Amino acid sequence: MNAPLRRVGVVVMVLFGLLFANLNWVQFQKADEYRNSDYNGRVQVADYKSKRGNIEAGGTALATSKETNGKLKFQRNYPGGAKYAHVLGYKPVNLAETGIERVENDFLAGTSDNLIGDRFKDMFTGDDTGGGNVLLTLSKRAQDVAYDQLGNNQVGAKKGAVIAVDPRTGAVQALVSMPSFDPNPLASHDGAEATAAFNKLEKDPAEPLKNRALSETLPPGSTFKIVVAAAALENGISKTTQIPAGPSWTPPTSGSPIRNADPSICPGRQVTLMEAVTKSCNTGFAQLGVRLGAETLKEKARQFGFEQEDLTVGQLGEGGLRTEASRTGDMQNPDGSTDPAALAQSSIGQNNVTMTPLEGAMIAGAVANNGSQMRPYLVRQLLAPDRTTSYYTAKARELRQPVNAQVATDLREMMVSVVENGTGRKAAINGYTVGGKTGTAQSAPDRPDHGWFIGFALDKSGTPVSAVCVMLEQAGSGGSAEAARIAGQVMRAAIADPGGR
Repeated sequence: MNAPLRRVGVVVMVLFGLLFANLNWVQFQKADEYRNSDYNGRVQVADYKSKRGNIEAGGTALATSKETNGKLKFQRNYPGGAKYAHVLGYKPVNLAETGIERVENDFLAGTSDNLIGDRFKDMFTGDDTGGGNVLLTLSKRAQDVAYDQLGNNQVGAKKGAVIAVDPRTGAVQALVSMPSFDPNPLASHDGAEATAAFNKLEKDPAEPLKNRALSETLPPGSTFKIVVAAAALENGISKTTQIPAGPSWTPPTSGSPIRNADPSICPGRQVTLMEAVTKSCNTGFAQLGVRLGAETLKEKARQFGFEQEDLTVGQLGEGGLRTEASRTGDMQNPDGSTDPAALAQSSIGQNNVTMTPLEGAMIAGAVANNGSQMRPYLVRQLLAPDRTTSYYTAKARELRQPVNAQVATDLREMMVSVVENGTGRKAAINGYTVGGKTGTAQSAPDRPDHGWFIGFALDKSGTPVSAVCVMLEQAGSGGSAEAARIAGQVMRAAIADPGGR
């Protein structure tokens, strides 16, 4: 063979090699991307050919699929509208799924490995059974009350969140974020309508798409004093120990005094730890935090769940709705030494301390549950399309034990005193023992304060039945008292709904 033909042959072989490599790359590396592309119309048609499974709670369907006469055979429908939006998310045609629709997409669509037997059976019967059903832990009654009370709060707050959990299991009883949104337009088969609805929500400065219950981090104010009190109880201080207080205290190195919310709070030079929690004594906890030290407080906060970056809320295994980490922030000078002023502010839930509503509910739940903090979850069960087979049933799992049973008992007594004798009276429920802690947190010099409440309810036998956190963003005066009132209403609803426990 002469040289020119040899060169042509080599070029042809190289081109065939490149073509072969490209085909393999497309087949194995890019297949999923092309298959799931929004521009792949055939995949869209196939995706909507079968009926998607329901998402349900307490026997009520929260997400269903209805048959259409269009090119896409089934359309997703959300009967509850905005009430469940931040839990369910939505299943759009040209956008990515969100919420439970995303984390359980394969099972709902019927493509999960769990459902291979159902698909195999359909090959012989000719049936198209569709996707599996996802059953959630939510109490419909508690969710309804949380949504209504949050949206109609008595202080005019426009943003906020409520989350309630069963302290014994971690099952989420209610999860609401305000403002919310109607997911139905986002699931429209009219691409222009769905895109317009999404763009409007995304550009809204109130951020209605944001799940504040899981991802909003704000200074928790005095609710953080429960963490500080736990550290104190583990370091030689009892609930009857006298600690320094007074109407005003200026930390070392700081020219700014720390004062109580009202001159009538803790005016004496000393108060017991019990009184400091009950009356929410800023001067007492600021001095107590400096006495305990930054590392002690940071470590106790970590033991309660602060700084955890990988927590999700869905099934009890991997995956679920993403959560933000709560933080204790810096309490140091530029040279690395402890800054007493920053530490004092951090000890009353200010400075750089930030917390999610989920973390607040988990703190209250651990105190109620003898110090055992359970892993929160939303998915109770996965059922086959014909509902005869369960492919997953949640089994409660401990996440951590931030305090021992004795410390938990002391914290419970102090939190009960807050509701019976202090700032949390509006959370009381007849026939139940309710404990809690209010919090008022500064947001900015020209903005109203945030209002917080974390708490729990115990039945007559002392068994914890609900733990809750309510956050009212920029609620102003009376915000924490209103948060306590809403919390009491939500826990009362969870108690009255056996299906939610």
